[in-house]
Amino acid sequence: MSTFTIFIALIIFVAFLLIIVIMVQNPKGGGLASSFGGGGTQQLGGVQKTTDFLDKSTWTLATLLLALILLSNISIMEGSGNSGSKAFDENAIENALPPADTTPQDTTGDNK
Repeated sequence: MSTFTIFIALIIFVAFLLIIVIMVQNPKGGGLASSFGGGGTQQLGGVQKTTDFLDKSTWTLATLLLALILLSNISIMEGSGNSGSKAFDENAIENALPPADTTPQDTTGDNK
């Protein structure tokens, strides 16, 4: 199993967790915090801590996801061996082009 495959699996797992944490929250102050009571202006200690936990976990997972994506990019560059562009390599350009046909083609249809 390659390093890149491990990074992809971790990225998918963290993205799934991030989706779940974001879906539990409600942008208008509801979500998981409102289901414990405290629907009015009164905030219970547990409800406020739940909101803080969801907020901190969202930022933590987003930061972890960004770090995993950057690390996976580094692992791709190290694994490729040659990170140079083939556009600047003259041998690669010559090998990529088909050989030039110097004989003119008769396009009139008259084969004499």
